[in-house]
Amino acid sequence: MSNAIRIHETGGPEVLRWEKIEDRRPEPGEVRIRQTAVGLNFIDTYFRSGAYPLAKLPLILGMEAAGVVEEVGEGVDDLAIGDRVTYVQGPGAYCEERVLSADRVLRLPEAITDEVAAAMMLKGMTAEYLVRRTYPVKAGDTILVQAAAGGVGLILCQWAKELGATVIGTVGSQEKADLARAHGCDHPILYREESFLDRVKELTDGRGVPVVYDSVGKDTFDDSLDCLAPRGLLALFGQSSGAVAAFNIPNLMAKGSLYLTRPSLAAYTTTRSDLEESAGALFDVVERGVVRIEIQQRYALRDAREAHEDLEGRRTTGSTVLLP
Repeated sequence: MSNAIRIHETGGPEVLRWEKIEDRRPEPGEVRIRQTAVGLNFIDTYFRSGAYPLAKLPLILGMEAAGVVEEVGEGVDDLAIGDRVTYVQGPGAYCEERVLSADRVLRLPEAITDEVAAAMMLKGMTAEYLVRRTYPVKAGDTILVQAAAGGVGLILCQWAKELGATVIGTVGSQEKADLARAHGCDHPILYREESFLDRVKELTDGRGVPVVYDSVGKDTFDDSLDCLAPRGLLALFGQSSGAVAAFNIPNLMAKGSLYLTRPSLAAYTTTRSDLEESAGALFDVVERGVVRIEIQQRYALRDAREAHEDLEGRRTTGSTVLLP
């Protein structure tokens, strides 16, 4: 028996329960991992609240973690007991031990700690596909990152800056503006004090930007579209403020033949080669110091309720880890 955070019903942070669960042995093609650090992500709150449909209850939340291989199943040749590993697959990470398919597990480079891995895999690989594949950022671009001081936002700012972009970002406080600026955001906009749409237009001499990376959703959607230059792309990869209302598709034509996508990491890492390429690109920029992973908060795994309350209350910045 080991411990996990589970939900037996959807709802607020109060539905999170710390309880004993039955462990199982790995089957052929699987490994058992003793987890040392677990990542906290906004998508966890979507599953907890029921905003994203659940296959069954009770459910262990969590999309990413790092740890050590404790046992390997038959047929697993590329991982061994004692290997330090990480993964993105969920839900199911809010636990002390986990059995996973070996083909979704990645061996960790020596230079990357377990906590950093748990803090960066989902957010970092999301940033990877956004700036390298959804809209390949190039030198000379000016881009807009919503929630620039968040976990994905800080990585996006740094990675885009490395690629030669000028980065505009929205933030909710002066503290977050300072944090975003220290991570490559050239123009932090305090959205509570001024219109980010007006400021983006001012900074681009009225042209708008070729891409907006938006994880906020309902509260920013309309103005994010209006920030785009003709034929620009809105990459809506989250909905921290709630789901976007029904949208009239001809508006994309009227606003300048715009593009709109709702991408997911799962769709960008469907194959083992996709997974390895995305993780490899992330490991590279982190090892070279191009992207710094800022762990701003740490909680005991059993205190996941408090972590969720702080995340949804916008009291967190950067990345957060839960420690078993």
